[in-house]
Amino acid sequence: MKKDFIGFFRGNEKGFGFVKIENQETEIYVSKENTKDAIDGDEVLVKLLEVNNADKHQEGKILKVLNHNKDTFVGVFQKSRNFGFVVPDDKKMNTDIFISKKNCGKAKNNQKVVVQITKFPKGNKSAEGKIIEILGYQDQAGVDMLSLVKEYDLPYEFPEPVIEEAELISQEIAKKDIPNRLDLREKEIFTIDGEDAKDLDDAVAVEKLKNGNYLLNVSIADVSYYVKENSALDREAIIRGTSIYMLDRVIPMLPKQLSNGICSLNQKQDRFAITVLMEINKEGKVVSSDVKKSIINVTRRMSYKEVQAILNEINNKNDKKEQELYSAKEKKKLLEECYPYFSHFKRMEELANILKQKRNTEGSLNLDIPESKIILDKNGVAVDVKKYELYFSNEIIEQFMLTANETIAEKFYWLEAPFIYRVHEVPDMEKIDELNKFLWNLGYKIKGSKDNIHPKAFAQVLEEVQGKPEERVVSNLILRTLKIARYESENKGHFGIASKYYCHFTSPIRRYPDLFIHRIISKYLEKNYQLNEQELEKYHEQAVRYSESSSDREKVAQKVEREAEDIKKAEFMQDKIDKEYDGIISSITSFGIFVELENTVEGLIRFENLGDEYFIYDENRKTLQGEKTKKMYKIGDSIRIKVIFADKVTRRIDFEAI
Repeated sequence: MKKDFIGFFRGNEKGFGFVKIENQETEIYVSKENTKDAIDGDEVLVKLLEVNNADKHQEGKILKVLNHNKDTFVGVFQKSRNFGFVVPDDKKMNTDIFISKKNCGKAKNNQKVVVQITKFPKGNKSAEGKIIEILGYQDQAGVDMLSLVKEYDLPYEFPEPVIEEAELISQEIAKKDIPNRLDLREKEIFTIDGEDAKDLDDAVAVEKLKNGNYLLNVSIADVSYYVKENSALDREAIIRGTSIYMLDRVIPMLPKQLSNGICSLNQKQDRFAITVLMEINKEGKVVSSDVKKSIINVTRRMSYKEVQAILNEINNKNDKKEQELYSAKEKKKLLEECYPYFSHFKRMEELANILKQKRNTEGSLNLDIPESKIILDKNGVAVDVKKYELYFSNEIIEQFMLTANETIAEKFYWLEAPFIYRVHEVPDMEKIDELNKFLWNLGYKIKGSKDNIHPKAFAQVLEEVQGKPEERVVSNLILRTLKIARYESENKGHFGIASKYYCHFTSPIRRYPDLFIHRIISKYLEKNYQLNEQELEKYHEQAVRYSESSSDREKVAQKVEREAEDIKKAEFMQDKIDKEYDGIISSITSFGIFVELENTVEGLIRFENLGDEYFIYDENRKTLQGEKTKKMYKIGDSIRIKVIFADKVTRRIDFEAI
């Protein structure tokens, strides 16, 4: 049996880590004393150790660091008289970085800096480095987000050749190409987005056919028409993979000349699109479909709030939540302007309900995990954190986009086309068993066997907890059990939405897989579905490559977006010390209890802040019990807390049980 492997080290702030080997599901555990100074992300040579552990986990020892993943870090500069050192923001670094006097530059004490490693840590010798950029003081406006940009080496600015290429693209559509397209400009069609959205890449329309079926048209910006293969724009989009949304700023995949300009489906402007036309029966089944190059002209730009207010008016619905949408004067103006479109929005609502019902029947998972809405002032400081309000109008777009994505994925699967699918595989049985231990405490269970796990089993539990205090916690537990969705050139289905065929086709302005799919669709349409062997081979190789790179970039984007939120949540809580809140226990670990508040902020109650007694941690049931009082804490319990610590630099929020 092979004992030595090459893989990538995933560090932990406590010093230990794991090595991920390509094509191997389980990672190799490496204890702190066996890491051989490897830093998170390094490529390493690891040797398997003979370990007799009951859980059969592989353990290894790093023999050599083959390649360092990065040599620049962001951190806080601490100055002494003759030298300085940088405390990295990335706690997985596990070592401060020594800076000699000559390498300190003009950095001042407690400033955020970018440091380049000149000597990596070895044995008991610290890393050494030189300061290459000063970002500013920690409390300066924008320094927190800039630090994230630098920490993850995000491509914040577009290279000059990319900008030049973007500026050469006309902001008017090419009239010579109109005759080759399906002309939908006389049809009613709407974009429905958040109020702050700037890149509008999808527009929808619903008609009722004479046979009682619905015709759903989903038109997506034809970005591949402008971003040509192997162009500077295309090469940069591949590198970026996705747009990154950092609250007060966006790092876009494409320059604004495209993302907010000619590719954005702006109201009352002619735009090139790719349209999926789907005939859907009363059971929600797509009975026929087609995909066409089109030209559209958006009738009106709508927000989710506006559509919801109209639907409430149509349905005579007027509860407190809806009343908060608009003032009486605003609502009157909106209703007057949109009155001609009432029947269209009603059709959208009807069809979305049918599609949602079908999805629920098939076992699609409705995870109740609210998104955070973080309000920033003009200086970028967090002044409020609340739950992002979702309406049925959000559901309309969700259902229409899901249906378009499935329809495109299935069509091109049967064509055996080179393609990028959105894959979400069946969860591991071990993880389901682990989940059931938690759910048992709450009175629920995921049913199924190793060879027969269906999304419906998860959906039934989610249905049972709907509207109950533990709903959010159960949703989070299920989410942690599921595998992470990714991009692949091979179709493996999507467990989370109970779908055999799924892809991302609807956001080519902000995701590269969607742009690649548009390019494939365009090629098939141009060549009357007859690609030669050479083309098929080329695009299949690209599909494999871009699936992998897009999945990697997506992970980085999600990490950055999550950390940006964590920073701002901690910032918001900094002046809430000693304030009391009600929350729900979201997780119990060997070092404390995580509590989530109604506004989505999560903090940790460490054992020493639980009271005077000793608590016993039950790892299997994930519970805590007081040794004397027998007081029990379990996931899903309501709890009252007091905020005792919050710091945006460390991204830490601590609570105390009261």
